[in-house]
Amino acid sequence: MVIGREKEQQKLLSLLKSEESQFVAVYGRRRVGKTYLIRQTFANSFTFDYSGVFNQKSKRQQNEFVEAIRAQGYKEAPKPKDWFDVFRSLSVLIEKSRSKKKVIFLDEIQWMDNPRSSFLSAFEHFWNGWASARKDVLLIICGSASSWIINKVFKNRGGLYNRVNLQIGLDLFTLSECEQYVKANGLNFSRNEILMAYMAIGGVPYYWSLLDKKLSVAQNIDELFFSQKGQLHNEFVALYYSMFSNPDPYIDVITALGSKKCGMTRDELLKALKRKDDGSLTRILENLSQCDFIRKYYSFGKKAKGVLYQLIDSYTLFYFKFIKGKNTASSRWLKIIDTPQFYAWRGLAFEQVCLLHIEKIKEVIGIADVACDVCSWQYKGDDDTPGTQIDLLIDRSDGVINLCEMKCTDGPFKIDKDYAMSMKERKRIFIEKTKTRKTVRTTMVTSGGLADNQWSREIPNQIVAESLF
Repeated sequence: MVIGREKEQQKLLSLLKSEESQFVAVYGRRRVGKTYLIRQTFANSFTFDYSGVFNQKSKRQQNEFVEAIRAQGYKEAPKPKDWFDVFRSLSVLIEKSRSKKKVIFLDEIQWMDNPRSSFLSAFEHFWNGWASARKDVLLIICGSASSWIINKVFKNRGGLYNRVNLQIGLDLFTLSECEQYVKANGLNFSRNEILMAYMAIGGVPYYWSLLDKKLSVAQNIDELFFSQKGQLHNEFVALYYSMFSNPDPYIDVITALGSKKCGMTRDELLKALKRKDDGSLTRILENLSQCDFIRKYYSFGKKAKGVLYQLIDSYTLFYFKFIKGKNTASSRWLKIIDTPQFYAWRGLAFEQVCLLHIEKIKEVIGIADVACDVCSWQYKGDDDTPGTQIDLLIDRSDGVINLCEMKCTDGPFKIDKDYAMSMKERKRIFIEKTKTRKTVRTTMVTSGGLADNQWSREIPNQIVAESLF
């Protein structure tokens, strides 16, 4: 079984037993393991498989597709005039197959759909007018541009509306799944090292496959990011240019969000980017959210107008902090560790890890089945009350609110009198200014636990990073 994808594999394999043709769409961000999942599940035993060619015009896409058809069994396939000819040749190839179930895998399908091409119409006609009427076709489409599959297939108002039999959206690996990957591949990293790697590269399976078992996590980060030839040194450009046909506006939005820890509202983004409110920003934000680069959440008590967009992609955040515009030759990772810059990044990166493992945090608290809103809250202050900010609070339907404090330290975090008083003050201001009637509890999420003292014993919910695995 593929690590972290057991349920998805079972669903895919079950379709081989279906007595009807089946249409499957697999989507997720670049490098999340979509192609690997499908190839491993079917052991590369396809009646036909083809991957779209990046940044090529429609005629080249058509010719390459037909060349693949010829190479895989229909040698006499004619030169295509358009996409309808291409899919007619694919139909002939399928008819020639003696396999009980004809598995067709079209990877990076969004690259085949050039502007003003007939691709989508021809694809709809192929499925609705021919393949779906058979009993033996398993059609799998896959793409790194989640927005293309969601908007052009799932939300299609034409011939593809409601035609997909199985939708599989691949999520990033969790810490637990990364630990499984580490063990399966003999990397021999401690949980502290796994946490450090996760803060730098997130849960992207491909990035984890680049780690060298002969090196520590710190050495791996040094080689992958800070070396001019490191495989993640220039990944940023490839990442966004391969996923979006017009990447520059997306990079502008990502860059703006990267400058604000807790994110920005749509209006704040418009102002920062000096853009007109023509609706295009809404589409960009939706696409980035669908690809797991940003998250959409609310400021407590402001659901109507408090929508915030926050950059949560670990790789991008690390790139902005340490690589973009920097002379990495003189600022290697092993030199940065133990500097104020490192500790500032580590604290923020740990908060991101916590945000990506909210379900685990809820499970540890004992509210896995309780409906919750995950929010932030900020008070700018006035003459009588200082400003304060709470980056993570869990607003529960059972009448409780958890105010979360997140700390990443080398050992147990020690709460002293001053810190204890500052937490109590934040809690007091929150209750006073929001006028909430719910019970408010302080929750500490730490990398190494809390040092035992009179102040730590007053914290009702204590969560250690170990619990996030």
